[in-house]
Amino acid sequence: MAQVSAGSDGVFFRNRDTEVRLPDDLSIETAGWQPVRRVTSWCGDRRLSIRLDDVDPYRGLYEPIPPRRLTALEVESWRTVVDGAWQLLMTHLPGVAETLPVGLESLVPAPAVAFRLPSASTGEAFGSAIVAYGADPEPLAAALVHEFHHIRLGGVQHLATLHADDGRERLYAPWREDPRPIGGVLHGIYAFFGVTAFWRALSAAEPAHELAAFEFALWRTAVWRTLRAVYDDESLTPTGRRFLEGIATELTPWQKEPVPAEPATWAATAALDHYATWRLRHLRPDARTVSALADAWRRGEAWPKLGRLPEPHMPTPVPDGGWSDARTDLIRLRLGRDRNSFAVNGPMVPGVTSADLALVAGTHELAADGYRDLLAVDPDVPAALVGLGLALAAHGTGPAARALLHSPELVRAVHREIRTNTDSTPAVEVIAGWIGRFTH
Repeated sequence: MAQVSAGSDGVFFRNRDTEVRLPDDLSIETAGWQPVRRVTSWCGDRRLSIRLDDVDPYRGLYEPIPPRRLTALEVESWRTVVDGAWQLLMTHLPGVAETLPVGLESLVPAPAVAFRLPSASTGEAFGSAIVAYGADPEPLAAALVHEFHHIRLGGVQHLATLHADDGRERLYAPWREDPRPIGGVLHGIYAFFGVTAFWRALSAAEPAHELAAFEFALWRTAVWRTLRAVYDDESLTPTGRRFLEGIATELTPWQKEPVPAEPATWAATAALDHYATWRLRHLRPDARTVSALADAWRRGEAWPKLGRLPEPHMPTPVPDGGWSDARTDLIRLRLGRDRNSFAVNGPMVPGVTSADLALVAGTHELAADGYRDLLAVDPDVPAALVGLGLALAAHGTGPAARALLHSPELVRAVHREIRTNTDSTPAVEVIAGWIGRFTH
Protein backbone atom coordinates (compact mmCIF):
# COMPACT_ATOMS: atom_id res chain seq x y z
CA MET A 1 0.00 0.00 0.00
CA ALA A 2 1.37 3.39 -1.00
CA GLN A 3 0.56 6.82 0.34
CA VAL A 4 0.36 9.86 -1.92
CA SER A 5 1.05 13.34 -0.67
CA ALA A 6 1.28 16.67 -2.43
CA GLY A 7 2.71 19.92 -1.21
CA SER A 8 4.91 22.82 -2.14
CA ASP A 9 7.85 20.45 -2.41
CA GLY A 10 6.14 18.20 -4.97
CA VAL A 11 4.12 14.99 -5.25
CA PHE A 12 5.42 11.91 -3.40
CA PHE A 13 4.54 8.22 -3.39
CA ARG A 14 5.67 6.46 -0.21
CA ASN A 15 5.51 3.02 1.32
CA ARG A 16 7.50 1.41 4.09
CA ASP A 17 10.51 0.84 1.84
CA THR A 18 10.54 3.50 -0.86
CA GLU A 19 9.85 7.13 -1.57
CA VAL A 20 9.37 8.41 -5.12
CA ARG A 21 9.03 12.06 -6.01
CA LEU A 22 7.30 12.76 -9.29
CA PRO A 23 9.29 15.04 -11.59
CA ASP A 24 7.81 18.43 -12.32
CA ASP A 25 7.82 17.46 -16.01
CA LEU A 26 5.98 14.12 -16.07
CA SER A 27 7.41 13.25 -19.49
CA ILE A 28 10.91 12.90 -17.97
CA GLU A 29 12.02 9.49 -16.72
CA THR A 30 13.52 9.51 -13.23
CA ALA A 31 14.34 6.94 -10.57
CA GLY A 32 11.05 5.20 -9.76
CA TRP A 33 9.07 7.00 -12.48
CA GLN A 34 8.52 5.65 -15.98
CA PRO A 35 6.36 7.94 -18.12
CA VAL A 36 4.41 6.84 -21.17
CA ARG A 37 6.52 8.16 -24.01
CA ARG A 38 5.16 9.84 -27.13
CA VAL A 39 5.97 9.47 -30.78
CA THR A 40 5.37 12.65 -32.74
CA SER A 41 5.57 12.91 -36.52
CA TRP A 42 5.01 15.83 -38.87
CA CYS A 43 4.05 15.99 -42.51
CA GLY A 44 3.90 19.59 -43.52
CA ASP A 45 1.79 21.25 -40.84
CA ARG A 46 -0.07 18.04 -39.93
CA ARG A 47 0.96 16.29 -36.75
CA LEU A 48 0.49 12.75 -35.47
CA SER A 49 1.28 12.39 -31.77
CA ILE A 50 0.53 9.06 -30.13
CA ARG A 51 1.50 7.45 -26.85
CA LEU A 52 3.88 4.50 -27.04
CA ASP A 53 2.41 2.60 -24.12
CA ASP A 54 4.69 -0.07 -22.69
CA VAL A 55 3.78 0.27 -18.99
CA ASP A 56 0.01 0.35 -18.40
CA PRO A 57 -1.07 -3.01 -16.93
CA TYR A 58 -4.35 -2.81 -18.89
CA ARG A 59 -2.85 -2.07 -22.29
CA GLY A 60 -3.42 -5.64 -23.50
CA LEU A 61 -6.63 -7.33 -24.62
CA TYR A 62 -7.61 -9.87 -22.00
CA GLU A 63 -5.83 -9.55 -18.66
CA PRO A 64 -3.37 -7.31 -16.81
CA ILE A 65 0.20 -7.62 -18.06
CA PRO A 66 3.47 -6.39 -16.53
CA PRO A 67 5.41 -3.48 -18.04
CA ARG A 68 7.76 -4.35 -20.88
CA ARG A 69 9.89 -1.24 -21.13
CA LEU A 70 11.30 -0.47 -24.57
CA THR A 71 14.95 0.40 -24.82
CA ALA A 72 16.00 3.81 -26.14
CA LEU A 73 16.98 2.15 -29.43
CA GLU A 74 13.58 0.45 -29.73
CA VAL A 75 11.81 3.74 -29.11
CA GLU A 76 13.83 5.40 -31.85
CA SER A 77 13.05 2.51 -34.21
CA TRP A 78 9.34 3.01 -33.52
CA ARG A 79 9.69 6.76 -34.12
CA THR A 80 11.33 6.12 -37.47
CA VAL A 81 8.74 3.67 -38.76
CA VAL A 82 5.76 5.67 -37.43
CA ASP A 83 7.16 8.76 -39.14
CA GLY A 84 7.39 6.84 -42.42
CA ALA A 85 3.86 5.52 -42.04
CA TRP A 86 2.52 9.02 -41.32
CA GLN A 87 4.17 10.41 -44.44
CA LEU A 88 2.55 7.64 -46.48
CA LEU A 89 -0.90 8.25 -45.03
CA MET A 90 -0.74 12.01 -45.49
CA THR A 91 0.47 11.54 -49.08
CA HIS A 92 -1.82 8.74 -50.24
CA LEU A 93 -4.83 8.75 -47.90
CA PRO A 94 -5.13 12.32 -46.63
CA GLY A 95 -8.83 12.05 -45.81
CA VAL A 96 -8.19 9.26 -43.31
CA ALA A 97 -5.02 10.92 -42.06
CA GLU A 98 -6.98 14.08 -41.21
CA THR A 99 -9.13 12.22 -38.67
CA LEU A 100 -6.79 9.43 -37.52
CA PRO A 101 -5.00 11.52 -34.84
CA VAL A 102 -8.35 12.12 -33.14
CA GLY A 103 -9.27 8.43 -32.93
CA LEU A 104 -5.87 6.79 -32.45
CA GLU A 105 -4.26 8.08 -29.29
CA SER A 106 -2.23 5.13 -28.00
CA LEU A 107 -0.05 2.52 -29.67
CA VAL A 108 0.89 -0.57 -27.66
CA PRO A 109 4.11 -2.12 -29.01
CA ALA A 110 4.10 -5.88 -29.47
CA PRO A 111 7.13 -8.04 -30.31
CA ALA A 112 8.04 -8.42 -33.96
CA VAL A 113 6.58 -11.41 -35.81
CA ALA A 114 8.57 -12.78 -38.74
CA PHE A 115 7.12 -11.81 -42.14
CA ARG A 116 3.90 -10.44 -40.66
CA LEU A 117 2.57 -7.36 -38.84
CA PRO A 118 -0.25 -8.49 -36.54
CA SER A 119 -2.37 -5.85 -34.82
CA ALA A 120 -5.43 -5.74 -32.61
CA SER A 121 -7.80 -3.39 -30.80
CA THR A 122 -10.88 -3.63 -28.64
CA GLY A 123 -14.01 -1.56 -28.19
CA GLU A 124 -13.30 -1.43 -24.44
CA ALA A 125 -10.11 0.59 -25.06
CA PHE A 126 -11.20 3.33 -27.44
CA GLY A 127 -8.27 5.00 -29.17
CA SER A 128 -5.71 2.27 -28.48
CA ALA A 129 -4.19 -0.29 -30.84
CA ILE A 130 -1.73 -3.11 -30.28
CA VAL A 131 0.73 -3.39 -33.17
CA ALA A 132 3.76 -5.61 -33.65
CA TYR A 133 6.99 -3.92 -34.63
CA GLY A 134 8.15 -3.99 -38.23
CA ALA A 135 10.76 -1.82 -39.95
CA ASP A 136 8.72 -1.26 -43.12
CA PRO A 137 6.39 1.77 -42.91
CA GLU A 138 3.95 0.49 -45.56
CA PRO A 139 2.52 -2.42 -43.55
CA LEU A 140 2.40 -0.17 -40.48
CA ALA A 141 0.43 2.46 -42.40
CA ALA A 142 -2.04 -0.24 -43.46
CA ALA A 143 -2.24 -1.52 -39.87
CA LEU A 144 -2.91 1.97 -38.49
CA VAL A 145 -5.75 2.45 -40.98
CA HIS A 146 -7.08 -1.02 -40.15
CA GLU A 147 -7.17 -0.43 -36.39
CA PHE A 148 -8.44 3.14 -36.75
CA HIS A 149 -11.42 1.79 -38.70
CA HIS A 150 -12.08 -0.73 -35.92
CA ILE A 151 -11.89 2.08 -33.36
CA ARG A 152 -14.17 4.36 -35.36
CA LEU A 153 -16.76 1.65 -35.90
CA GLY A 154 -16.59 0.78 -32.21
CA GLY A 155 -17.57 4.35 -31.47
CA VAL A 156 -20.41 4.27 -33.99
CA GLN A 157 -21.80 1.14 -32.35
CA HIS A 158 -22.33 3.08 -29.13
CA LEU A 159 -24.73 5.25 -31.12
CA ALA A 160 -26.36 2.87 -33.59
CA THR A 161 -27.31 -0.82 -33.71
CA LEU A 162 -26.00 -2.49 -36.85
CA HIS A 163 -27.06 -6.05 -36.09
CA ALA A 164 -29.03 -8.18 -33.67
CA ASP A 165 -27.30 -9.85 -30.76
CA ASP A 166 -26.12 -12.95 -32.61
CA GLY A 167 -22.91 -14.53 -31.41
CA ARG A 168 -23.07 -17.63 -33.60
CA GLU A 169 -19.69 -18.33 -35.23
CA ARG A 170 -21.11 -19.16 -38.64
CA LEU A 171 -19.62 -16.89 -41.33
CA TYR A 172 -16.51 -17.05 -43.50
CA ALA A 173 -14.17 -14.06 -43.28
CA PRO A 174 -11.22 -14.06 -45.71
CA TRP A 175 -8.99 -12.41 -43.11
CA ARG A 176 -9.57 -14.98 -40.35
CA GLU A 177 -8.76 -18.64 -39.79
CA ASP A 178 -12.01 -19.28 -37.91
CA PRO A 179 -15.75 -18.79 -38.50
CA ARG A 180 -16.95 -15.40 -37.28
CA PRO A 181 -20.16 -13.96 -35.84
CA ILE A 182 -21.94 -11.21 -37.75
CA GLY A 183 -20.53 -8.46 -35.54
CA GLY A 184 -16.95 -9.56 -36.17
CA VAL A 185 -17.59 -9.81 -39.91
CA LEU A 186 -18.96 -6.25 -40.07
CA HIS A 187 -15.90 -4.99 -38.24
CA GLY A 188 -13.66 -6.88 -40.63
CA ILE A 189 -15.45 -5.52 -43.69
CA TYR A 190 -14.97 -1.94 -42.51
CA ALA A 191 -11.37 -2.43 -41.35
CA PHE A 192 -10.27 -4.13 -44.56
CA PHE A 193 -12.19 -1.59 -46.63
CA GLY A 194 -9.75 0.91 -45.13
CA VAL A 195 -6.81 -1.37 -45.85
CA THR A 196 -7.99 -1.73 -49.44
CA ALA A 197 -8.19 2.04 -49.81
CA PHE A 198 -4.60 2.44 -48.63
CA TRP A 199 -3.13 -0.16 -50.98
CA ARG A 200 -5.26 1.14 -53.87
CA ALA A 201 -3.88 4.65 -53.42
CA LEU A 202 -0.29 3.45 -53.07
CA SER A 203 -0.61 1.16 -56.10
CA ALA A 204 -2.03 3.99 -58.20
CA ALA A 205 0.83 6.29 -57.17
CA GLU A 206 3.48 3.63 -57.83
CA PRO A 207 2.37 1.47 -60.78
CA ALA A 208 5.52 -0.68 -60.59
CA HIS A 209 4.87 -1.56 -56.95
CA GLU A 210 3.71 -5.16 -57.40
CA LEU A 211 3.16 -5.87 -53.72
CA ALA A 212 0.84 -2.87 -53.37
CA ALA A 213 -1.09 -4.08 -56.43
CA PHE A 214 -1.32 -7.58 -54.92
CA GLU A 215 -2.65 -6.25 -51.61
CA PHE A 216 -5.19 -4.06 -53.41
CA ALA A 217 -6.42 -6.93 -55.57
CA LEU A 218 -6.54 -9.35 -52.63
CA TRP A 219 -8.46 -7.13 -50.21
CA ARG A 220 -10.87 -5.47 -52.64
CA THR A 221 -12.10 -8.94 -53.63
CA ALA A 222 -12.18 -10.20 -50.05
CA VAL A 223 -14.22 -7.25 -48.78
CA TRP A 224 -16.57 -7.31 -51.77
CA ARG A 225 -17.19 -11.04 -51.47
CA THR A 226 -17.90 -10.80 -47.76
CA LEU A 227 -20.11 -7.74 -48.06
CA ARG A 228 -22.28 -9.45 -50.67
CA ALA A 229 -22.45 -12.63 -48.59
CA VAL A 230 -23.82 -10.90 -45.49
CA TYR A 231 -25.90 -8.10 -47.05
CA ASP A 232 -29.13 -10.11 -46.73
CA ASP A 233 -28.20 -11.70 -43.41
CA GLU A 234 -31.14 -12.02 -41.03
CA SER A 235 -29.20 -10.43 -38.16
CA LEU A 236 -28.59 -7.09 -39.91
CA THR A 237 -30.70 -4.11 -38.92
CA PRO A 238 -31.76 -1.52 -41.53
CA THR A 239 -28.99 0.69 -40.17
CA GLY A 240 -26.49 -2.12 -40.64
CA ARG A 241 -27.62 -2.65 -44.20
CA ARG A 242 -27.34 1.08 -44.88
CA PHE A 243 -23.81 0.93 -43.45
CA LEU A 244 -22.88 -1.79 -45.95
CA GLU A 245 -24.48 0.15 -48.79
CA GLY A 246 -22.22 3.09 -48.01
CA ILE A 247 -19.14 0.88 -48.25
CA ALA A 248 -20.43 -0.75 -51.45
CA THR A 249 -20.90 2.63 -53.09
CA GLU A 250 -17.15 3.27 -52.88
CA LEU A 251 -16.03 -0.31 -53.31
CA THR A 252 -18.04 -1.21 -56.41
CA PRO A 253 -16.03 0.78 -58.99
CA TRP A 254 -12.77 -0.48 -57.49
CA GLN A 255 -13.61 -4.01 -58.67
CA LYS A 256 -13.09 -2.95 -62.29
CA GLU A 257 -9.87 -1.03 -61.84
CA PRO A 258 -6.97 -2.67 -63.69
CA VAL A 259 -4.30 -4.55 -61.77
CA PRO A 260 -1.13 -5.95 -63.40
CA ALA A 261 -1.46 -9.60 -64.39
CA GLU A 262 1.07 -11.17 -62.03
CA PRO A 263 -0.15 -9.50 -58.80
CA ALA A 264 -3.76 -10.18 -59.83
CA THR A 265 -3.01 -13.86 -60.43
CA TRP A 266 -1.22 -14.24 -57.10
CA ALA A 267 -4.08 -12.46 -55.31
CA ALA A 268 -6.55 -14.95 -56.77
CA THR A 269 -4.26 -17.81 -55.71
CA ALA A 270 -3.98 -16.50 -52.15
CA ALA A 271 -7.75 -16.07 -51.90
CA LEU A 272 -8.39 -19.59 -53.19
CA ASP A 273 -5.76 -20.99 -50.83
CA HIS A 274 -7.36 -19.31 -47.81
CA TYR A 275 -10.92 -20.39 -48.58
CA ALA A 276 -10.06 -23.99 -49.41
CA THR A 277 -8.02 -24.33 -46.22
CA TRP A 278 -10.84 -22.79 -44.19
CA ARG A 279 -13.31 -25.26 -45.70
CA LEU A 280 -11.07 -28.19 -44.78
CA ARG A 281 -10.81 -27.06 -41.19
CA HIS A 282 -14.33 -25.88 -40.48
CA LEU A 283 -16.85 -27.60 -42.80
CA ARG A 284 -18.04 -31.14 -42.18
CA PRO A 285 -19.61 -32.96 -45.15
CA ASP A 286 -22.81 -34.92 -44.75
CA ALA A 287 -21.92 -38.27 -43.15
CA ARG A 288 -24.39 -40.26 -45.27
CA THR A 289 -22.97 -38.77 -48.46
CA VAL A 290 -19.43 -39.65 -47.36
CA SER A 291 -20.44 -43.26 -46.65
CA ALA A 292 -22.32 -43.54 -49.95
CA LEU A 293 -19.34 -42.26 -51.93
CA ALA A 294 -16.93 -44.59 -50.12
CA ASP A 295 -19.21 -47.55 -50.89
CA ALA A 296 -19.45 -46.45 -54.54
CA TRP A 297 -15.66 -46.33 -54.77
CA ARG A 298 -15.34 -49.82 -53.32
CA ARG A 299 -17.83 -51.07 -55.91
CA GLY A 300 -15.76 -49.51 -58.67
CA GLU A 301 -18.42 -47.06 -59.83
CA ALA A 302 -16.97 -44.41 -62.14
CA TRP A 303 -19.98 -42.07 -61.80
CA PRO A 304 -22.11 -42.65 -58.67
CA LYS A 305 -25.81 -41.95 -59.14
CA LEU A 306 -26.28 -39.87 -55.99
CA GLY A 307 -27.84 -36.77 -57.49
CA ARG A 308 -26.69 -33.32 -56.42
CA LEU A 309 -24.44 -33.66 -53.37
CA PRO A 310 -25.49 -31.56 -50.36
CA GLU A 311 -23.31 -28.56 -49.58
CA PRO A 312 -22.32 -28.19 -45.91
CA HIS A 313 -23.65 -24.90 -44.58
CA MET A 314 -23.02 -24.35 -40.87
CA PRO A 315 -19.31 -24.39 -40.04
CA THR A 316 -17.93 -25.62 -36.76
CA PRO A 317 -15.54 -23.41 -34.78
CA VAL A 318 -13.52 -26.50 -33.89
CA PRO A 319 -10.78 -26.82 -36.52
CA ASP A 320 -9.83 -30.13 -38.12
CA GLY A 321 -6.15 -29.66 -38.86
CA GLY A 322 -3.61 -26.87 -38.65
CA TRP A 323 -3.32 -23.54 -40.43
CA SER A 324 -0.40 -22.20 -42.42
CA ASP A 325 0.06 -18.74 -43.95
CA ALA A 326 3.37 -19.77 -45.49
CA ARG A 327 2.34 -19.58 -49.15
CA THR A 328 0.86 -16.09 -48.81
CA ASP A 329 3.95 -14.96 -46.92
CA LEU A 330 6.06 -16.31 -49.79
CA ILE A 331 3.94 -14.47 -52.36
CA ARG A 332 4.56 -11.22 -50.52
CA LEU A 333 8.30 -11.90 -50.52
CA ARG A 334 8.24 -12.67 -54.22
CA LEU A 335 6.37 -9.47 -55.10
CA GLY A 336 8.22 -7.16 -52.70
CA ARG A 337 10.63 -4.42 -53.68
CA ASP A 338 13.64 -6.57 -52.79
CA ARG A 339 13.80 -9.13 -55.58
CA ASN A 340 16.31 -11.24 -53.63
CA SER A 341 14.10 -11.56 -50.58
CA PHE A 342 12.18 -14.59 -51.82
CA ALA A 343 15.34 -16.63 -52.42
CA VAL A 344 17.09 -15.46 -49.27
CA ASN A 345 14.22 -15.32 -46.77
CA GLY A 346 11.70 -17.76 -48.22
CA PRO A 347 13.16 -20.84 -46.48
CA MET A 348 12.85 -19.01 -43.13
CA VAL A 349 9.08 -18.42 -43.38
CA PRO A 350 7.38 -20.23 -40.47
CA GLY A 351 5.77 -23.50 -41.54
CA VAL A 352 7.14 -23.38 -45.07
CA THR A 353 7.82 -26.59 -46.99
CA SER A 354 9.95 -27.24 -50.04
CA ALA A 355 6.71 -27.79 -51.96
CA ASP A 356 5.50 -24.30 -50.97
CA LEU A 357 8.77 -22.78 -52.17
CA ALA A 358 8.48 -24.61 -55.47
CA LEU A 359 4.85 -23.54 -55.96
CA VAL A 360 5.55 -19.83 -55.46
CA ALA A 361 8.74 -20.09 -57.52
CA GLY A 362 6.56 -21.34 -60.40
CA THR A 363 7.94 -24.90 -60.60
CA HIS A 364 4.54 -26.52 -60.36
CA GLU A 365 5.46 -30.12 -61.17
CA LEU A 366 8.12 -30.05 -58.46
CA ALA A 367 5.57 -28.55 -56.08
CA ALA A 368 2.99 -31.22 -56.89
CA ASP A 369 5.55 -33.98 -56.25
CA GLY A 370 6.46 -32.34 -52.94
CA TYR A 371 2.85 -32.21 -51.80
CA ARG A 372 2.34 -35.83 -52.88
CA ASP A 373 5.27 -36.82 -50.68
CA LEU A 374 3.79 -34.96 -47.73
CA LEU A 375 0.38 -36.55 -48.25
CA ALA A 376 1.93 -40.00 -48.46
CA VAL A 377 3.04 -39.47 -44.87
CA ASP A 378 -0.15 -37.78 -43.64
CA PRO A 379 -3.06 -37.49 -46.12
CA ASP A 380 -5.06 -35.23 -43.79
CA VAL A 381 -2.82 -32.12 -43.67
CA PRO A 382 -4.81 -29.10 -44.95
CA ALA A 383 -1.78 -27.19 -46.27
CA ALA A 384 -0.62 -30.17 -48.34
CA LEU A 385 -4.08 -31.02 -49.69
CA VAL A 386 -4.77 -27.46 -50.80
CA GLY A 387 -1.19 -27.01 -51.99
CA LEU A 388 -1.56 -30.02 -54.28
CA GLY A 389 -4.80 -28.55 -55.63
CA LEU A 390 -3.04 -25.25 -56.38
CA ALA A 391 -0.11 -26.98 -58.06
CA LEU A 392 -2.42 -29.09 -60.23
CA ALA A 393 -4.60 -26.09 -61.07
CA ALA A 394 -1.56 -24.23 -62.42
CA HIS A 395 -1.73 -26.57 -65.43
CA GLY A 396 -5.50 -26.47 -65.86
CA THR A 397 -8.67 -27.06 -63.91
CA GLY A 398 -8.68 -30.86 -63.99
CA PRO A 399 -11.03 -32.90 -61.80
CA ALA A 400 -8.51 -33.48 -58.98
CA ALA A 401 -7.67 -29.77 -58.75
CA ARG A 402 -11.35 -28.83 -58.79
CA ALA A 403 -12.22 -31.19 -55.96
CA LEU A 404 -9.20 -30.27 -53.82
CA LEU A 405 -9.89 -26.55 -54.11
CA HIS A 406 -13.69 -26.44 -54.10
CA SER A 407 -14.71 -29.50 -52.03
CA PRO A 408 -11.56 -30.40 -50.10
CA GLU A 409 -13.48 -31.37 -46.97
CA LEU A 410 -15.41 -33.97 -48.97
CA VAL A 411 -12.25 -35.39 -50.55
CA ARG A 412 -10.57 -35.80 -47.18
CA ALA A 413 -13.64 -37.28 -45.50
CA VAL A 414 -14.18 -39.86 -48.26
CA HIS A 415 -10.50 -40.77 -48.28
CA ARG A 416 -10.59 -41.25 -44.50
CA GLU A 417 -13.62 -43.49 -44.81
CA ILE A 418 -12.03 -45.59 -47.55
CA ARG A 419 -8.69 -46.03 -45.84
CA THR A 420 -10.39 -46.94 -42.56
CA ASN A 421 -12.35 -49.83 -44.05
CA THR A 422 -10.31 -50.88 -47.10
CA ASP A 423 -7.18 -53.04 -47.26
CA SER A 424 -5.67 -51.16 -50.21
CA THR A 425 -5.87 -47.37 -49.85
CA PRO A 426 -5.61 -45.20 -52.97
CA ALA A 427 -3.73 -41.93 -52.93
CA VAL A 428 -5.85 -38.96 -51.91
CA GLU A 429 -5.18 -37.43 -55.35
CA VAL A 430 -6.89 -40.41 -56.97
CA ILE A 431 -9.98 -39.93 -54.81
CA ALA A 432 -9.94 -36.21 -55.61
CA GLY A 433 -9.81 -36.95 -59.33
CA TRP A 434 -12.71 -39.37 -59.01
CA ILE A 435 -14.89 -36.95 -56.99
CA GLY A 436 -13.98 -34.06 -59.27
CA ARG A 437 -15.59 -35.82 -62.25
CA PHE A 438 -19.11 -35.55 -60.88
CA THR A 439 -18.92 -32.41 -58.72
CA HIS A 440 -18.71 -28.73 -59.80
